[in-house]
Amino acid sequence: MSVQPIRQTAPSPSDAETAPALDGTIVSGPAAKALAALRIATGLILFWAFVDKTFGLGYATPSERAWIEGVSPAEGYLSGVDVGPLEATFHAWAGNLWIDLMFMAGLSGCGLALILGVALRPTAVAGSSMMLVLWLSQWPPARELSDGSPSMSTNPLIDQHVIYAVVMIVVAACGAGRVWGLERVWTRLPFVADRPWLH
Repeated sequence: MSVQPIRQTAPSPSDAETAPALDGTIVSGPAAKALAALRIATGLILFWAFVDKTFGLGYATPSERAWIEGVSPAEGYLSGVDVGPLEATFHAWAGNLWIDLMFMAGLSGCGLALILGVALRPTAVAGSSMMLVLWLSQWPPARELSDGSPSMSTNPLIDQHVIYAVVMIVVAACGAGRVWGLERVWTRLPFVADRPWLH
């Protein structure tokens, strides 16, 4: 008669408290929760902008400028761009339906994906692309606007759009949708499971 040795293993962190990192290590405990909170907060910022521009809740968008009232959600911003090498391009885009649809789809899609913790990789790509366009419209390197007045840029490279892009990339890279999100459910869906780029 042989006796099998009993192997003792240390308790592993619960799935709700861990998220995979790029190098295969685990982001766990407070770090995983902090990333989840950052993910959700960033998602709420983007989704709120979509809701306010759609319904004109009186914060950044007055009710008479709401998208549901037929007003272009991007026209005012784009026509007001007054700096950078793409100033004329942004003015030409102002009021175009396809720009409005892409902008609002970006705000709502990226916002919801971040809040729910799903499709974080495509969200990082789409969201970072949107932030790049917004960064170009602000053109932080400029010290002066096209009319010669000071640009009031506080940093020639980094502004809030860069920070948002970095956040989206980091939460996607760390699998931050596993904590307080639906990443596990999302990645098991048939059309997602075999396509890692959709995770």
